[in-house]
Amino acid sequence: MQEIHWLKPGRKSSIASGYVSMSSCVECSNRSKNNPGRLEAGVDEHENNTEELIPLSDTYREMWRELNMDLEKHDAFLGTLPVAFGEVFLRQENRPAGMAYFDNALAEAHGGRIQEILAGKKAGRMVAGTFCVFAPEELIFAVDGISIGLCGGAQFTVPTGEQVLPRNLCPLIKSAMGFKLDRICPYFQAVDFLIGETTCDGKKKTWEILNEYVPTYVMELPQKKGAADLTLWEGEIHRLKEEIEHRSGREITADRLASGIKMANARRDALARLYRARWADPVPISGKDALLISQLAFFDDPERFTAQVNSLCDELEDRIARGEGVTRKGAPRILVTGTPMALPYWKLHHLVETSGAVIVSEETCTGTRYFAGRVAENGRTVEDQVKDLARRLTAINCACFTPNKDRVEDILRLVRDARADGVIYFSLQFCQPFGVEGRLVERALQEAGVPVLRLESDYSEEDVAQLKTRIEAFLEMIAS
Repeated sequence: MQEIHWLKPGRKSSIASGYVSMSSCVECSNRSKNNPGRLEAGVDEHENNTEELIPLSDTYREMWRELNMDLEKHDAFLGTLPVAFGEVFLRQENRPAGMAYFDNALAEAHGGRIQEILAGKKAGRMVAGTFCVFAPEELIFAVDGISIGLCGGAQFTVPTGEQVLPRNLCPLIKSAMGFKLDRICPYFQAVDFLIGETTCDGKKKTWEILNEYVPTYVMELPQKKGAADLTLWEGEIHRLKEEIEHRSGREITADRLASGIKMANARRDALARLYRARWADPVPISGKDALLISQLAFFDDPERFTAQVNSLCDELEDRIARGEGVTRKGAPRILVTGTPMALPYWKLHHLVETSGAVIVSEETCTGTRYFAGRVAENGRTVEDQVKDLARRLTAINCACFTPNKDRVEDILRLVRDARADGVIYFSLQFCQPFGVEGRLVERALQEAGVPVLRLESDYSEEDVAQLKTRIEAFLEMIAS
């Protein structure tokens, strides 16, 4: 895979058109030779290098064409990312060196990673797309399948989604539908089938429409966590197991499922380690960088991703031992809770962290809920292992459940563990489960004496000034 460098913001105007820099830097070339199996770093730090600017779209255009993508729309979408990424991430000071891998993993998200997926597919590996942390990826790993998240965090595709979905629907759902209809998400184009779930009414009905464009298998998620609900969920996992066996042509044995469970647990353990490192003061990594890592977990090769997160954690733990951070010691510490923040949604984190605070944890599906509930690894039969997978249901405190007191307790525990000075409760517009549950969470935080700010937004930039004003006022209140 060629080493791709995104240019520093402001260095060349062509970055706005979606250009990348193929660097001839000797140091970078040496890094690539010394790490031939590693996706390398994100931004060219060397001002005097001879560079050849080539359009990003030219590098993988033939691959995208074979995926039947709309190249004109895709070029327009990719053209917005380098500027946004540079502004949000590359202007940060004292970033951990280990972020280089994740910077380039994002740069290669529509390129090198898709090449890997298509190579696997050509070799006979099944490719399954998932939308939710409840999808049991262990079953996919058990047949040596490829599990990938799907695009859905950008305003760019919302208008197209609204052509078939109501406007007063969650932007995550509209954006995801728009990515498929516009044919600008290579992950949507590469999957053999999708795994949906009934976490909310909007998604439940959207799967029926999406199934007209790509095969979509829907799991019925219980709304409670009692014994009968676990039995229902066990049955759903068994039925998905049969579907995956049928599509992959491989039997899911106890040994294979044990390997899949260990792979998923290792990734959860690495992310949990990363989040624990954020409890330090000063914080060794920004909330924005931690969010990017969590977002990439849905797309990257799981074993490589796990190794890179653990390597980064080694660096972060060294920073903690030295008292080194990305912010000053004593900077306001914020916990974010609420709806998922799909790639490339970074608006809230950027506003908070450019206002003088640091985000120290996220109780979201792109945060702690993603790695909650380690699955037991001692099951000897597939039946036992499926029961263990089903029990993970009780550890994920999504707002789709009722009652959901465990989520409130989870948030209060995270406030203590991360030593948060305040909580931002964030909901995407028209997300009814998280919007309604916000009242219960807000009341519990107030009773515990924890400052809380409720925000609602979408993927557009129209409310940035208003959000920034409210965030700054909240931080001033905390400081006083």
